[in-house]
Amino acid sequence: MSIDNKQPKKSSAYKKAGVDIDVAAELVENIKPAIRNTDRSGTMAGFGGFGALFDLKAAGYDDPILVSSTDGVGTKIKIAIDSNTHSNIGIDAVAMCVNDLVVQGAEPLFFLDYFATGKLENNVARTVIESVARGCEIAGCALIGGETAEMPGLYADGDYDLAGFTVGAANRENIITGEHIKEGNVILGLASNGVHSNGYSLVRKIISDNNHRYSAPIPFSMMVTHQDKDIEKQTQIKAETLLDALLAPTRIYVKSLLKATNIKSDDGTPAIKGIAHITGGGLTENIPRVLPDGLMAHVDADNWTLPDIFKWLKEEGKLDNDDLARTLNCGLGMIVVCDPKQVDKIERSLIYTGETVNRIGKIAKQKQSDIKIMIDNRVKSWA
Repeated sequence: MSIDNKQPKKSSAYKKAGVDIDVAAELVENIKPAIRNTDRSGTMAGFGGFGALFDLKAAGYDDPILVSSTDGVGTKIKIAIDSNTHSNIGIDAVAMCVNDLVVQGAEPLFFLDYFATGKLENNVARTVIESVARGCEIAGCALIGGETAEMPGLYADGDYDLAGFTVGAANRENIITGEHIKEGNVILGLASNGVHSNGYSLVRKIISDNNHRYSAPIPFSMMVTHQDKDIEKQTQIKAETLLDALLAPTRIYVKSLLKATNIKSDDGTPAIKGIAHITGGGLTENIPRVLPDGLMAHVDADNWTLPDIFKWLKEEGKLDNDDLARTLNCGLGMIVVCDPKQVDKIERSLIYTGETVNRIGKIAKQKQSDIKIMIDNRVKSWA
């Protein structure tokens, strides 16, 4: 029996239940060009199979350690949904994952995204996933698979969630764990691109409690950095509204940090001894995560400028300094602990690759068992 493919498709029972397979298939075709732009050495099978393949040997590793990470964007997504502004939120999903890999000295190899919604709206889903692909290009990893889930009844109309999973690798000798951090090591702080993707439940409460509108002009000064896959090409645009400031994409530090991790100490080990990604928990929770027993971070708030957006959030939310340091990144997206003999070389490398770098403190002996970080001069500098 022949089948007439020109006949109109019948409405399926699944579609009547709220899931449209044809729309999902159309989305996959629409996003393929953006996904192809993320191809890199090691990528094997095309997008759309049941499993994604990656050739680690072709990526250039001879004694690799695999590193993996998974994360989401959190309630920053709610601002994107409420404002119908989705063009950068995928960069956040990538950044939250790949920045967690590079702190171990690992290069992100591939990324998988998970996009879930109540009803698939292809213009929204396509914009989000294309922004995921842009994030992968900036990080130098391949978007080799993912999942688009349509789940009516679980999400409200227009709502969606986005998460990601990434795998990276580093040769065994280049893994960074923090175990070689010593007293006297220098602490560098790399500037953030605004609030990044943490603390947004607090941020949204501050906005709501004070009856601010996302479309309102910002009462502070802020430049938003937009990165490119070419690390020498990044643009800065002045934020005009609260929306511009709050949806500034999380900075991806992968290429600049990977270049700097090639710098060696006199003993041949990486001169960067530890890296902390400043995410949920802010400065006071994340820096101690990389410190060995018996050591603490001694940081001086006078050594970098707290960006205006954090001063504004502090004032509007009536936050004390402990809340600020424990919830938000306070202008520093990455902390790098390094060999003092090589700190000049590391700093030059990071600046050359586009980072804003401040020497914010040193590693010291721990004086009290319950104190792993001390931040001096917060009262004056964060006023």
